[in-house]
Amino acid sequence: MPWITIGLWLVAAIAVVLALVYGPRLLLGLVIIGDDEVGIVTKKFGFKDLPAGHIVALNGEAGIQADTIPPGWHFGYWPWQYGVQKQKTILIPEGQIALVVANDGATLPEGRTLADTVDCDNFQDARKFLVGGGRRGRQTGVLKPGIYRINTALFDVVTTATASKYKINPESLKVLSIDSSHVGIVTTHDGATLPADEIAAVPLEGHKTFQDVGAFIAGGGFRGLQAEVLKAGTWILNPWFVSVEIVPMIEIPVASVGVVTCRVGPVGKDVSGEDFTNGVIVDRGFRGVWAEPLNPGLHAINIRTHEIEIVPTSNAVLNWAHRSESHELDRNLSSITVRSRDGFSITLDVQQIIHIGYSRAARVIARFKNLSELVDNNLEPIIGNYFRNAVQNSDALDFLRNRSEAQKQAQLFIAEQLRGLDIQGVQTLIGDIVLPDELTVTLRDRKIAEEQTETIRRQRDTAIQQQELAREKAIADQMPARVTAEQRKLIADQNADVARTEAKGEADAAVTRGKGEGDAKKASADGESAARKLLAEAAATEVELVGTAQAKATKQQVDAVGSDNYARITLGQALASSNLKLVPDVSLGGAAAGGDVAGQILNMLAIEHLQNRVKAPTPAPAATAT
Repeated sequence: MPWITIGLWLVAAIAVVLALVYGPRLLLGLVIIGDDEVGIVTKKFGFKDLPAGHIVALNGEAGIQADTIPPGWHFGYWPWQYGVQKQKTILIPEGQIALVVANDGATLPEGRTLADTVDCDNFQDARKFLVGGGRRGRQTGVLKPGIYRINTALFDVVTTATASKYKINPESLKVLSIDSSHVGIVTTHDGATLPADEIAAVPLEGHKTFQDVGAFIAGGGFRGLQAEVLKAGTWILNPWFVSVEIVPMIEIPVASVGVVTCRVGPVGKDVSGEDFTNGVIVDRGFRGVWAEPLNPGLHAINIRTHEIEIVPTSNAVLNWAHRSESHELDRNLSSITVRSRDGFSITLDVQQIIHIGYSRAARVIARFKNLSELVDNNLEPIIGNYFRNAVQNSDALDFLRNRSEAQKQAQLFIAEQLRGLDIQGVQTLIGDIVLPDELTVTLRDRKIAEEQTETIRRQRDTAIQQQELAREKAIADQMPARVTAEQRKLIADQNADVARTEAKGEADAAVTRGKGEGDAKKASADGESAARKLLAEAAATEVELVGTAQAKATKQQVDAVGSDNYARITLGQALASSNLKLVPDVSLGGAAAGGDVAGQILNMLAIEHLQNRVKAPTPAPAATAT
């Protein structure tokens, strides 16, 4: 077969294929759009030109057409007149949003940054958007999770995949979620301008918590910080319209209250009372210090528009020392340095316990703004100056000795001062008192001397007690010997009595038997003699036993106190029991002593003669003869 014939058949085959493929498109203008596609149409020529400044045609002008081609078979789009671009549908995943920028439409009003929302089926109806007054630029409306067929020639859709192109943080294109322990503080970027004396916009109704931007703008919402907060939940917000700062909710601890100072809203009536002249206290919702504080718990409060001062309603301890409590209100306090009257520098640690009642909390904050101001600029001068004045009127050691009284006086004074500040002064305590080194040494030496004196006194008392104990023990040890001697003496006395009785009996018997008077007298004399002998023997025995007992007792006393001490004690007792004059009545001396020696001797003889006459016993009367 000639090569020409083969070429003709090849051309014919290609023509058939082209006819089969492009025939419907060429002959019928057929366009097939898939289920996940949208057809964007461009008209190649037309009888009218687009208005100046527009890129999308509404009335058959040449150019990009507002209407798109939905999925399916569509005829009349001949290739010589229309160009059809198949665009994939836009998928917004769950948990994300998309922003929209319109490339055509009316111009934004002056001062606006976002275009108002127009009813256009979530930007899927471009004609409706343009006819309805849609404006070019960034749109207030957002695309929620779902599938959208959008004319991308008119609208740019900003997703997490394309966010960087528009200088947007991809995280801001996620659905905002706030948990139950946090709140969202909102700042809007569009709306009316805030008045110069306002720091934030008051809450506004009807905008679905900033999700309906059009309603917010139409309702007169202001641009800037908003007093209203976002609470726990899921929010679909346009990051071009709002910025959200998520912060923890305000937690008021147990045994505390939160006093609120509101910086926005209308000015309220002062409800503090006539006796309070240090600030304005208002009801909740008004600008100023709220009379009713927040109770313990979590509170959804905007910390940018409301100041919350947590006030302990239990006793609070403040330390003027090198330590602070957990509340840290005393973190700027330190030990108090004072100077005594005698010129010594003393350092005091002071602890002040205060109490602020529930009903007084708002008054305290209205007066001082916060507790740090109260402590640093009010309590510190009151307490510090009191102790400086008190110590300068006292010597250092006197103040140390009288610290209990000083503490009592301080508590009375400080409690009275705090009462005028709506604060209860529970207790004032003086802690460590640090004296200068030279005074500390003097005080230590004095104490050591006192302790040594006391030790010596106790040692002396102990020695005396030991001597008394030894003496009593010696006396107790000789008691058995004395008892034995007394018993023997008693026995001897009894034996003597018996002997006398027997002798007398014998004498009486001799007389009775007729002996002569001489025999009776002799027998009586013999009996008396025997009795006297027995009595003498008994007395001797008693002396021997008593002497032995006294000797043993004396030896024990000597062993207990020592021979020298015993000799001194015995000599003292002998002198005390005798009538011996240790100082003579008359002393011999020269003329200076009061006379000559001869005269003094005569005086002594005269005194001795008188004493002998006084001491001489009176003679007994003469016995009368029978």
